[in-house]
Amino acid sequence: MIEQVIGVDLGGTAIKLGCFNRAGDCLRSLSVPTPQPSTPVAVMVAIAQAIQQLDPEQQALAICVGSPGPADAAGRVARIAINLVGWQEVPLADTLEALTGRPTLVANDANCAGVGEAWLGAGRSFQHFILLTLGTGVGGAIIMNGQLFVGRSGAAGELGLITLDPKGHPCNSGNQGSLEQHLCIQAIRRRTGLEPDLLAAKAQAGDPEAIAFWQTYGQDLAAGLASLIYVLTPEAVVIGGGISAATELFFPAMQAEVERRVLPTSREGLQILQAELGNQAGIVGAAKLAWQLLDS
Repeated sequence: MIEQVIGVDLGGTAIKLGCFNRAGDCLRSLSVPTPQPSTPVAVMVAIAQAIQQLDPEQQALAICVGSPGPADAAGRVARIAINLVGWQEVPLADTLEALTGRPTLVANDANCAGVGEAWLGAGRSFQHFILLTLGTGVGGAIIMNGQLFVGRSGAAGELGLITLDPKGHPCNSGNQGSLEQHLCIQAIRRRTGLEPDLLAAKAQAGDPEAIAFWQTYGQDLAAGLASLIYVLTPEAVVIGGGISAATELFFPAMQAEVERRVLPTSREGLQILQAELGNQAGIVGAAKLAWQLLDS
């Protein structure tokens, strides 16, 4: 029997799962709809049922679930998930262990994506990098000395919630003018009235307003990155999430703005890269964390 674990990526509309071996090969995968309303009990039952469907012979040795919000430092509790119904202090690991009979870990979904990129993606050549995921929200992950950094309580790395404009648009976190509120899908809709993919198509077709928007978008992203680079001086910044499909439209303005804002001593050798694993990054990283749980 091939040793394997299960990585789970819990999203607002879909739950993605994959069985992985130690080399990171995906042996089987599955996607099921997230129950609506997405209450904790309904979601945990759905995850357990999907695990049974993916792994009916119970070959997987451990499970890790990436949840859209911070987990506690021990990886047992989903502390909060802003975009899921009623998710506060949910004992996700304990419940899934009872339902599946296998050791389970819970982690922030962006942290899982960061671990995935560190293992098999754009971050695999670096010991120190940060990941930003640009999508429904703006998530982040910090890899230091080759390890995921989550801080003393497990909630570190919420890079999208740093302040860009103190008097800016309210954020679900309670902040105002966060980086997320300048860069997420809803922010793009608010600023342009268009979906990101349509806005990208218009820019690629030569529309001057769309081109100008993406340049401004890149500059806003760079303003947030400047603060993060000054604090962390990473070797690389990896940009993922659905909006990263438009990197060719905003990367040049972002690169120029980072160079303008950040002293050469703080960005020496810095690389800014597009993520490589796409929407599989979350389940890949969750699988890696499941292997670490087994090996700990």
